[in-house]
Amino acid sequence: MTDINRSTQKRIRLRIPKHYQQEPIISQLVSNHHLTVNITAAILGANANGDGWFDLDLRGTETQINEALVYLNDLSLEIWGGPEADGW
Repeated sequence: MTDINRSTQKRIRLRIPKHYQQEPIISQLVSNHHLTVNITAAILGANANGDGWFDLDLRGTETQINEALVYLNDLSLEIWGGPEADGW
């Protein structure tokens, strides 16, 4: 049985479309979902034109991470290593 209150880590790759450019999506993972987020890689277009690609290391409880993934999924963001990849 997994302890959902135990701290864990999940790595994801996330594409944030240009139309979300002014939204604090990664910041929301910290403030609303109480995760520690480490950006391990990022690709951004010149002058913030185009989509952004981020490799994120998420740390928190299993529940916090799952709720954050639901939030990202609800925004219809492309996520690799998230709910779809885990069959969740």
